[in-house]
Amino acid sequence: MKTILVVDDEAKIVQLARDYLEHAGYAVVTAADGRAALDAIGRRRPDLVVLDLGLPEVDGLEVTRAVRRESNLPIVMLTARDDELDKLLGLELGADDYLTKPFSPRELVARVRAVLRRTDQANEPRDVVRAGDLTLDLPRMRADVAGRSVDLTPTEFQLLATLAAQPGRIFTRAQLLDAVRGVAFDSYERAIDTHIKNLRRKVEEDPGNPKIVQTVLGGGYRLGLARDD
Repeated sequence: MKTILVVDDEAKIVQLARDYLEHAGYAVVTAADGRAALDAIGRRRPDLVVLDLGLPEVDGLEVTRAVRRESNLPIVMLTARDDELDKLLGLELGADDYLTKPFSPRELVARVRAVLRRTDQANEPRDVVRAGDLTLDLPRMRADVAGRSVDLTPTEFQLLATLAAQPGRIFTRAQLLDAVRGVAFDSYERAIDTHIKNLRRKVEEDPGNPKIVQTVLGGGYRLGLARDD
């Protein structure tokens, strides 16, 4: 049974999330502030964190920073903030997905399932994908670029694997969003741009002049390396 840590200072939201997640078959632990969240992550080792940004003591962005310094633990953000910059900052720090309050608890469950499904792909017997200098070990979620190991979050890895499966194909933001989230809810497509930005920092020699993950103006993104390079 997967364990989900729900972090929010609003008791009603915590109870709502707990009820739906437990009904979906997950074990749920909770925390009401950022310090308690970091303590619970260290003690309980959850499989995923549902994390509110507007927390007392230590806010959700600081929690995300602290988590990302230590691990790739999947994070789904909850926020009552309408400011687009808050969402993008959370994604840039390494969160895998987000929901804006008020949210549908069924959508929360679906998002949690989708993020965990991406992570669980590490346990499935699949192939190694190679494209030019890029090698992706799908069962272990490991990425190498020209022999250099690259540490990617689950979302970044799935995004790169989607592009690498068909080098040269142009993927729209909507297609990439569907590939990495696996749910059909209306989501913010520009979030893909933030994940691409993070990915380029890790895999490109010059992120400002990308050769691997290329932008197609008016189209989307493509992997710029052919398999037979």
